[in-house]
Amino acid sequence: MVDSRPINPTAAASASNKTEMTTLPSGAYYPTFLEPLTKNEMALLDTYEKIKHYEKEAARLKAEEAKRRLEEANERYRAKVREREKAEGKGSDDEDDDDEDKPSKRADDHSDTNPSDDDDSDADEETAERRKKRAQEISKLRKEVNAARDAKDRKEAEKEAAKQKEEAMRRAHLGEGGASEGGGERKRSVGYDDDEDDDEEDDYLDEDNRALESGPAIKKKRVEPENPWDEKPKPSLIANMGGDSTPVHDFSKKLGMSKISLDGSVLFPYEGNLPWEPPAQPADFLDGCLQLELPDFDSSAGSHSGNNTVAVKFHAPQESKRFSINIAAPNHNDYNNILFHFNPRHFKKGGQLVINDRNESMWGNDISVPLSTLPLMFGVQSCTLIVQINEEGFDVFVEGQHCARLEHRTILPKGKGPLFLQFPSSDDYGNPENWMVYRVWWGRKRAMADVLDGVAGVNIYSSVHPRKLFVSGLPKLRSEPEVDLRRAELERAFRKYGGASGAVAVSVQKNSTFAFVEVASEGQAELALREMARRYKVNRARRTKHEALMEERAAKEAAEKGMGKEGGVDWD
Repeated sequence: MVDSRPINPTAAASASNKTEMTTLPSGAYYPTFLEPLTKNEMALLDTYEKIKHYEKEAARLKAEEAKRRLEEANERYRAKVREREKAEGKGSDDEDDDDEDKPSKRADDHSDTNPSDDDDSDADEETAERRKKRAQEISKLRKEVNAARDAKDRKEAEKEAAKQKEEAMRRAHLGEGGASEGGGERKRSVGYDDDEDDDEEDDYLDEDNRALESGPAIKKKRVEPENPWDEKPKPSLIANMGGDSTPVHDFSKKLGMSKISLDGSVLFPYEGNLPWEPPAQPADFLDGCLQLELPDFDSSAGSHSGNNTVAVKFHAPQESKRFSINIAAPNHNDYNNILFHFNPRHFKKGGQLVINDRNESMWGNDISVPLSTLPLMFGVQSCTLIVQINEEGFDVFVEGQHCARLEHRTILPKGKGPLFLQFPSSDDYGNPENWMVYRVWWGRKRAMADVLDGVAGVNIYSSVHPRKLFVSGLPKLRSEPEVDLRRAELERAFRKYGGASGAVAVSVQKNSTFAFVEVASEGQAELALREMARRYKVNRARRTKHEALMEERAAKEAAEKGMGKEGGVDWD
């Protein structure tokens, strides 16, 4: 039968909420309003109650077991402490430290009538037995250590014998028998000490014998040069076989670019100078840059007397992002006008070599060559760059490979005079460049370019657009209405250069300070340059590759139809 009676505090709390609970004989309880319960429901409640009981019992047993283990560990620790104290003679023979009669026992220890004498003698015997066992264990450990040390010595002796045998075989192959015999005689003259009592003397003799057995292999102390620039790297075996070993900081002998020669000279380094490196934090590309004058350049057609070749030996580490070289005329205006710009970029689009020019602070259309198609310039010990200036342009050679040509975009200085070579310390945005210049040579060499098929930049289009103008120095545009106003303003200002219709094409971009204006003809562009210079900062614009290809296609179609290059009326 179901028994209705008061229950535990939880049930009491439930009763306070006016919920009557019914308790089963197993201790399980449930709300009375759920009656009648089925047999399965009552069995399930009993099962839950048993599970709770088992869980509580398991937790209690687990806590008792943990307590027992702690007590056992504490007892073992105390026993070890007592044994250690007794072995060292510092402990007490009596294990009961709280015995109040202990002082009296110690005082009467020599008395024959003291009943504790038997206990003390038993304790002394136990202590002596324990000390004897400890001494035996220590002796056993010493024997094991000595055996391990002897085994190690035997192994080292076997290795040394193997080395001596290998050295003897090497000498036999190299025909050094006399030296070996001499070494053996020296070895026998020293002899060995059979007395094993003096271990240190044996060690010294072994070291002397090893030194004598080494024969002719004499170690020489390496003398460091006073100037690391004068240190020459050890040539490879292949270089020795070929008879041609080139130092890292010098040009190959095949190039014929020595310090002083009939066809040129070394411009850098100066006497006693180390390689040039850009400063770590330059203010701009001119801060700490290396500038060299290239004398006796002659741009006259067919001249065979002026210098035309500059060679640079450099090193760019693997982590370097970029470096650059500029060649400019005397009127370069702090290198705002550059005839030739050489700029390898290690991590741009998988690695690109960019070659370009600069006119009035404006860069031209660059020639990009993938670095994967060129000899390695980053992460190698050293690399040689050669630039030759001829009537067509600047020919670029890296490790003897013709990489690119920059056709002349600006008229070279007339007659015989100097050019200027610059190694910038940073890019246009102040980011420092990371590389090292070993040597620079300037002189005259015969033309190295022979086959021009596939060379980047050969027979490229003219970079200046005949009708498009570049208007710069305008206020910055920040919204679309401002863009529309700027476009309308330039269309009104350049309308008279738009031919019969007065239409000009104006290109304006948001967040820019410049614009492009395309007029009717090349003559109108020249007229606009002269007349609008008072009102705007106007220069010739450069053509894009797409515009050049489109113009070439239009000219070809016009030639096929028998028409001129330009249709319509020229309003010059």
